[in-house]
Amino acid sequence: MSADRYEGLVRDLCRVIGLPDAETVLQRGAMEVEGFEVLVSHFTNDEQAMYLNFNFGIVTAGRTLRVFQMMLEANLTVYAQDQAQLGLNPDTGGVLLIVRVPMTDDVDGEWLASTFTHYTEHGRYWRDNMSTATEEMFIGICSGEYMWLKA
Repeated sequence: MSADRYEGLVRDLCRVIGLPDAETVLQRGAMEVEGFEVLVSHFTNDEQAMYLNFNFGIVTAGRTLRVFQMMLEANLTVYAQDQAQLGLNPDTGGVLLIVRVPMTDDVDGEWLASTFTHYTEHGRYWRDNMSTATEEMFIGICSGEYMWLKA
């Protein structure tokens, strides 16, 4: 797999979602999907994969420790199976979901569009609820009551 495969997948994704300027997406390495900035990348030290970074928004002041706990628990219980992980951008304080997508034969523009939709649903949860979350919500992850993340 190579940069050509990555570029073809980005072009196919843009076609599927109706984004007319795939070349700009390839140049910038970014697009907006359902209100979320998504960075798309390919690295020479991991030729067989592409990476998606979903920007879910900035952590509310005073909630950082609880949000870190929730991110860690989500990484362990939900995202580990998806080659994905939540992290924090140290420069902006924004929550990022980093997804490694193996560029296998079954991955195409339709598959990527579906993946974007799936993770933007997670992003809406993080964006809409992080500042209003109750302590019970954070405890719910440990007990397996994280219905908002089960898809």
